[in-house]
Amino acid sequence: MLFVEILWERRALLFDMGELGYIRPAKLLKVSHAFISHTHIDHFIGFDALLRLMLNREKTLKIFGPPGFLSNVQGKLTGYTWNLTAEYPFSVQATEVHPHRILSRVFQCQKSFAAGEEKEEAFNGVLEEDPQIRICATHLDHLIPCLAFSLQERFHINVHKERLDQMDLPLGPWLKELKNALWRGEEEGFLLKVPMKGEKSLRQREISLAMLKECITITPGQKIVYVSDCRFSKENIRKIIQLAEGGDLFFCEAAFLEKDRERAEERAHLTARQAGELARKAKVKKLVIFHFSPKYEKEGQLLYREAEEAFQG
Repeated sequence: MLFVEILWERRALLFDMGELGYIRPAKLLKVSHAFISHTHIDHFIGFDALLRLMLNREKTLKIFGPPGFLSNVQGKLTGYTWNLTAEYPFSVQATEVHPHRILSRVFQCQKSFAAGEEKEEAFNGVLEEDPQIRICATHLDHLIPCLAFSLQERFHINVHKERLDQMDLPLGPWLKELKNALWRGEEEGFLLKVPMKGEKSLRQREISLAMLKECITITPGQKIVYVSDCRFSKENIRKIIQLAEGGDLFFCEAAFLEKDRERAEERAHLTARQAGELARKAKVKKLVIFHFSPKYEKEGQLLYREAEEAFQG
């Protein structure tokens, strides 16, 4: 499971929903989207906890999963009685991802989470896209369909406090408006309202985007890739390398050691060496392995070592 907080935004993303107890409720409440690789219990059991936490919030939680996902979500929701929640504005927008189409339904708390009308759209690999980030998915084989995801930031904006001081500009919420203007692609003549520094009044001045660019640096955005639970097959290898190519952070399952490769194949999982080989072939910058078999509870360092050796070649 992976929790990604979007800096300068009051939102976060979840990749899979295992046990959520180690994430503080205040952080979980920021989750706007959750991307589920598959619905084995260790990847989806956290849905109930997240639902309970968000139930009386005025928001829509968007969740995505593989073929059959709409039935899985509806089954979860119909497993409870909702006679005391008619005034709660919360809703779940669930999307089932097929290779060439996506199916979506909205489940509203005010309607006892009855399934809304099913909507169908074409799928071209992109699940979500806004001016800041893009989420893509591909289907892998885990003896069942299993989704892998990539998160691509368009570009990263670094604010330099010393330059703000030099320009007599304050820190504050207006910096989020500056970033939004840049992500929208506003022209350099675009004027932004900036509060006067050191004053308690609401006085503001208008400064052009061109001038405000003096206090920031724009660098290439990060790419994060999440791969969990899949076989080491030719088709999976091809898809993973294509999805992860050039990634900054590659989160990849490594359930078994290479000496237990036969067991890994039986269970449709990767070995640590295979995870390292995939990372090397995809030319990622950093590999992070996870999802170890319980049999290695006291041998985690062996998995890390094997993966790193394969990654470095």
